[in-house]
Amino acid sequence: MSAGSRNWPPRSPREGWISDGRQVLHFRPTRWDRWAQRLEVTVGELLPGQPVPLLKRRLELSREEARKLWAQKRQMGWQATTAQWQVPPVPVPG
Repeated sequence: MSAGSRNWPPRSPREGWISDGRQVLHFRPTRWDRWAQRLEVTVGELLPGQPVPLLKRRLELSREEARKLWAQKRQMGWQATTAQWQVPPVPVPG
C-alpha cells in the first residue's frame, strides 16, 4: 500500500478537506517546524442551496490530534473532498 492511498492528512504543511455530505472539516497548518506542528481545524455545515458552508467553529490541534480526528472521521465514512471555501494564505515567517 502506498502512502498516498491511505488518505492520511498531509505530512508537509498543506491543507486538507474532509466531508460527510452535511459537514465539512478543513485542516490547515498554522505552525509547522521541527518542534511544533499545529493545525487549525475549521468546521462548516453545508446548507441546502448555499454555495459556501456556514462556518461553525475553529479549533487548533497538534498534528497527532489532527491525524486522530482525520482517521476517526474516515472510519465513520467521511470522504476527502475539494476546497469548500476560499482560504487566505498562511503567512510565511520572515
